[in-house]
Amino acid sequence: MTKKPSFKRQEHWRYKKLGDSYRRPRGKLSKRRRYQARKPAMARVGFRSPKATRGLHPSGFKDILVENVEQIKALNPETDAARISATVGKRKRQLIEAEAKEIGVKLLN
Repeated sequence: MTKKPSFKRQEHWRYKKLGDSYRRPRGKLSKRRRYQARKPAMARVGFRSPKATRGLHPSGFKDILVENVEQIKALNPETDAARISATVGKRKRQLIEAEAKEIGVKLLN
């Protein structure tokens, strides 16, 4: 499988105010918009990631938000990884971490 190119905004190196985040070039004479040779690729449908890996955490697990111990017991340790919600307090967080270690679920935070 080939690596997806990192799409950056046209002339992002030229003006600091533009930033790296991709924006579609809309200029009438834009060489990138017209797919001219030796210009960086534009983001399009053909660069989409495979269906099997789409939406997964970079570690390869499915990222699931957990708020209590019952929710972590329902997870599959082979495919799921837990992310403890920001609204969970210290006491309940310790219970969730202990349960995750016991059943072998990976914690992302």
